[in-house]
Amino acid sequence: MNGDRLTRWTAVAAVLAVAAVAALISYRHAVDVVTAHGEPGMIGRLYPVVIDGLIIAASMVLLDAARHRERAPRLAWWMLAAGIGATLAVNVLAGVASGPLGEMIAAWPAAGFVGCYELLMLLVRASARRTAASPQGTPEGPVTVPEVVAPEVPSTAYEAARAAYIASVRGANPISERGLADRFGIPRSQARKLRAEVAAAGNGHSPGGN
Repeated sequence: MNGDRLTRWTAVAAVLAVAAVAALISYRHAVDVVTAHGEPGMIGRLYPVVIDGLIIAASMVLLDAARHRERAPRLAWWMLAAGIGATLAVNVLAGVASGPLGEMIAAWPAAGFVGCYELLMLLVRASARRTAASPQGTPEGPVTVPEVVAPEVPSTAYEAARAAYIASVRGANPISERGLADRFGIPRSQARKLRAEVAAAGNGHSPGGN
């Protein structure tokens, strides 16, 4: 376990270091291109933040969807592709004056930044999957599920959500509060109450009513 943790944090540190240097070079390239094409001053210095910020924002949305086992929004994929395309294009333009080799050299920091950031997201996703699959518990703490017999045909959305949540906990992949609310059309407050009831029952207490 200590070896795995050391490997993971060493990888994270290396990725962050390379990403920081690549992001700085990419930023300088983008500022040079933007200011040379009619956006000087403060706007020229802030413009590259819009490009790289789009990549980060889209990646975080995809990460959130992956952690909750939900379908990622198409908009997030489109924005990620647009951000990557824009940052590569502006860095290539920074090296146009030096010919094809200059274009490749100028584009490399942008590719390095995008690649390192996505590697970091892969590490986070892998860590979340390992935690969810661990028999010692889930990211939200160990939950012992009682022998609760759910109705064969739930008569309400709340009962259906409760049955589904119990099954998901038994499978070591509990549905999130937001997932329950979205899937069964119940308020977040009811979803929170439902999860608390199952957790209480698992600790030897009788779950409360609906």
